[in-house]
Amino acid sequence: MKFILPLLLAFALPFFSFAKNETSIPIFGKQVSQNGIKHSFLICGNKTVLLNENSEIVWQTEGYGRDGFILPNGHILVSVGNVAKEITRKGETVWSYKLSKGNKELGSCVRLQNGNTLVVERGVKPQLLEVSKTGSIAVTVPLKPETTNAHMQTRMARKLANGNYIVPHLLAFAIKEYKPDGTVVRTIKTDLAELGGRRERNWPFTAIEVKGRKLLVNLTNGNKTVEFDHGGKVVWRVDNSHVGGRFADPCGGQRLSNGNTVICSYGQKKGDMPKLFEVNRKKEVVWEYFNPMVRAHEVHVITTNGEVEGTLK
Repeated sequence: MKFILPLLLAFALPFFSFAKNETSIPIFGKQVSQNGIKHSFLICGNKTVLLNENSEIVWQTEGYGRDGFILPNGHILVSVGNVAKEITRKGETVWSYKLSKGNKELGSCVRLQNGNTLVVERGVKPQLLEVSKTGSIAVTVPLKPETTNAHMQTRMARKLANGNYIVPHLLAFAIKEYKPDGTVVRTIKTDLAELGGRRERNWPFTAIEVKGRKLLVNLTNGNKTVEFDHGGKVVWRVDNSHVGGRFADPCGGQRLSNGNTVICSYGQKKGDMPKLFEVNRKKEVVWEYFNPMVRAHEVHVITTNGEVEGTLK
């Protein structure tokens, strides 16, 4: 998904300046960076909150967030519970889609360039849907997980530039590329011997297409982030041996415009470890976010030191 940066500048930056004029804005956690990096970002998880670069809460909603984005109009698109919602900064829901009857979980939630919203349902009928602005189903893609365990069927799906969809399947140890008719045209395996095989439990969680048609993939349980080329070869990886044990069930993530990668350490329970951290291409940690109250499932970084980020997430 790609937004037009001038639109994002027009809408997102006033959104964040809105909070700076308020009194008694709560600080939520702490950003640490020896490089002077500050981000504004949306966290989805047990706390679904939008923070400015001073870690002040400028928006929040009730419920457990699984996926989310800040839209060009300043609204927030989130998957909370089993509902995808577009919510204004005043808390008004202006669009929503509820999980189909019979299925158990709604995960991914992405606004596409065509105005539709991509959602993924897990359950007896695992499927990827494009839902229109009016709530009608524009596209239905039947998915092929290797399990009937609804919770373990899929994670964060995204639409590719070629019109296909990339879908992580945890227990299949695979990321599959689907055509709109449901045909699988590519499979990237995550149980490769060089990644430790299946004993490492390299379950793919978030898969993002980055430059050069590569895939950036967080491997939850396996505690690593890996970049695959189009054919499935490992071309870059970072794990706990590089970052001092900061990985703990990495879930969400984002490739920033400067090539750095922000990673959600969803399972992190150690008080001296961050819930989000950023690594550069040299695998050096350059930014961290600490907050004992947070379990970070997904993240959308909006700005870095006042500059608008892209949307590779």
